[in-house]
Amino acid sequence: MVQTSLVRPSNPFQPPTFVSIESERRHRQERLAAAFRVFARLGFAQGLAGHITARDPELTDHFWVNPFGIHFSRIRVSDLILVNSEGQVVQGEGKVSQAAFAIHSQIHEARPDVIAAAHAHSFYGKTWSSLGRLLDPITQDSCAFYQDHALFDDFTGIVLETSEGKRIAQALGDRKAAILRNHGILTVGHSVDEAAWWYIRLEDTAKAQLLAEAVGKPILIDHDIALKIQQRGGTHQAGWGGFQYLWDEITHDQPDLLD
Repeated sequence: MVQTSLVRPSNPFQPPTFVSIESERRHRQERLAAAFRVFARLGFAQGLAGHITARDPELTDHFWVNPFGIHFSRIRVSDLILVNSEGQVVQGEGKVSQAAFAIHSQIHEARPDVIAAAHAHSFYGKTWSSLGRLLDPITQDSCAFYQDHALFDDFTGIVLETSEGKRIAQALGDRKAAILRNHGILTVGHSVDEAAWWYIRLEDTAKAQLLAEAVGKPILIDHDIALKIQQRGGTHQAGWGGFQYLWDEITHDQPDLLD
């Protein structure tokens, strides 16, 4: 197993810095494989649907992604494939999902700040997406997305063309998440950790609002309070930090993902 070479800051709750491009690449690959395992554990694997991508730190118009047809629960670092801006697999074995390329290539192109993007067809996210609405600030946790998620309100079927991916990227804008009407949810981040954590939190937020509205009318958190919570709990660092205990758990339980 290749060990990631990191220079860790004195504060363990800060993202690491790197001594080389190779160590940064390896770090992103490890976190990407771990994110797939966590998604599988949480029940987000839905047949052939779903993908998480990580921008390569050197070839910045290339991204690492899961090969089409391998279950999230089996993904290892060595299984990941590198895809260029034309949709060609240039490293690794396997095919890239057409939908993964159509969506993620356009997000990575439109958002140079985005290192990773996550999309799947998890149950509560896709259920909420059918309503064609943004989520409300009804809990402290949901405030992470207050005024920081978008609605893509233009479902035309399975995303197979980059033109639709481009429209999704335009709808996302500079936000951390999007609800894709009649489709599902999507999140982005300045790290794989952040994108994965926001996806998990967005799925949970959709679940909470669906359940609350099933029994009554939720009380909304006031604008000023919701915004203050978002500015503290919706940051890039908060997203990165949220994933760390999941990383610790999954690598302890399933160390083969690092192979």
